[in-house]
Amino acid sequence: MRTSRTAMYTSRTAKGVVACLAVIALAAGCSSSGGKDDEDESGDGGGGTGVNTPRLKIAMVTHSGEGDTFWDIVRSGAKQAARKDNVQFLYANEKEAKGQAELVQSFVDKKVDGIIVTLAKPEAMRSVLGKAKAAGIPVVTINSGGEFSEEFGALSHIGQDESVAGEAVGDELDERGKKKALCVIHEQGNVSLEQRCAGVKKSFGGSVENLNVEGTNAPASQSSISAKLQATKDIDVVVTLGAPIAAYSVKAKEDTGSKAEIDTFDLNAEVVKRMKAKEVGFAVDQQPYLQGYLSVDELWLYKTNANVLGGGKPVLTGPAIVTGKDVPKLEKYTARGTR
Repeated sequence: MRTSRTAMYTSRTAKGVVACLAVIALAAGCSSSGGKDDEDESGDGGGGTGVNTPRLKIAMVTHSGEGDTFWDIVRSGAKQAARKDNVQFLYANEKEAKGQAELVQSFVDKKVDGIIVTLAKPEAMRSVLGKAKAAGIPVVTINSGGEFSEEFGALSHIGQDESVAGEAVGDELDERGKKKALCVIHEQGNVSLEQRCAGVKKSFGGSVENLNVEGTNAPASQSSISAKLQATKDIDVVVTLGAPIAAYSVKAKEDTGSKAEIDTFDLNAEVVKRMKAKEVGFAVDQQPYLQGYLSVDELWLYKTNANVLGGGKPVLTGPAIVTGKDVPKLEKYTARGTR
């Protein structure tokens, strides 16, 4: 596993944060408690006595589309933190910006104790996050749109710097001797995905062409990638921005007989399996479990002890480049859904 200098600094910071949280949790005598709302269809049971602090209700609203396994890992981390923090964890998602804003408004109306939100399409969230602030509800942003977090009144942002992550990929492609990259954007208008491709283009010595696909439609996405590989024979690497799209790209490569390497942002059990089989060259790990875990913990710490992680500055969870060499230590974690 290799990290950029920014990520190496963040790794030390994150480790320190996690260690501190562990000490706090032990001092509070935590066991397990969690919760679910009708917005969360995951079947998380809850129960137990929890920490010796008032029970809180914390909601997470993401821009996830159907079938994106990345968010299962985020939710896994959030639920684990909720169980130990005596938090009822509520989850809702909507890929359309207007719908996501409406979901946030519904949690403001319910007077939850804290809101975690993604800013994939930030302008759509500006007004409703202003209403959350006016209602005295603290907000933590995660995953996307970190540069808007402070402006929109959030305590802090937890995730990776997407531009830095893209540049790390460009550097890696140069090391691998690649010349022409196809960067596949699976959600048009998502600022974080656009920043990733822009970062690749900035640092990569070769050429980069973007391709927009409908990420929630697997057959259509695979067909679009296949068509591009057939039309442009000299593409020698496909960079996907999410783990499910990597799987579609592997199939497209097989269908067209392309020699292009498939590399991807984000990690899950299937990506690790494909790296082991040498079907995927490398992946960019932004530690989604940590994004979910730390965001719930930050709101709990803020509500119970007026703490703010990172002093209000972004808490970076990546990027780290992982390859086939990292597979043995990653397999057990991806199998249980925590990496």
